[in-house]
Amino acid sequence: MTGSARVDTAQLMELLSVSLGVYYGDFTVAAASENLTASQGKALTVLRRGPAAMRALATTLTCDASNMTGIIDRLEKRGLVRREPAPDDRRVKTVVLTAEGERVTDAIRAKMHATQEGLGRLDDQERDRLYALLERVFAARTDA
Repeated sequence: MTGSARVDTAQLMELLSVSLGVYYGDFTVAAASENLTASQGKALTVLRRGPAAMRALATTLTCDASNMTGIIDRLEKRGLVRREPAPDDRRVKTVVLTAEGERVTDAIRAKMHATQEGLGRLDDQERDRLYALLERVFAARTDA
C-alpha cells in the first residue's frame, strides 16, 4: 500500500486469508515431516499452551468429540500425549503433552520455513506491533 489509500475490511480479510493459507500449508508440510496429520499437529499445538479436557480440545479445534478421541488415541499411541483424570472431576479426562510431544511440536514450528522467513523480515518493533494488533483483533479467542 502506498500513499494515503485506506485499506478496507474486505482487503484485510483477503490478506488474512492468503496469510493463513501460507501458514497452514507450511504447518501441514511440517506436521507431515513428523508423520502427523494437520489435525494431530494442531492438537499438539493447542496442548503446548497447557493441558486441556477432551471436550474443550474438540471445541477449540472445531471438531466432533468422537473425532477428537481418534486423534488423541493416535497421539497417545506415539507417546506424544497422555490422558489423566481431571483433578476436580475424575470422570473428565485431561490431555497432557509429554516431553516427546513438546519436542515434536517445537520441531514442527522449526520446520515452518515460509512462516519463519516471513516473520524474519520484521524488526523487533514490527513484531511487537503485529503481536499487539493480532491480539487485539482476536481478543475474544485468546482470552479463553
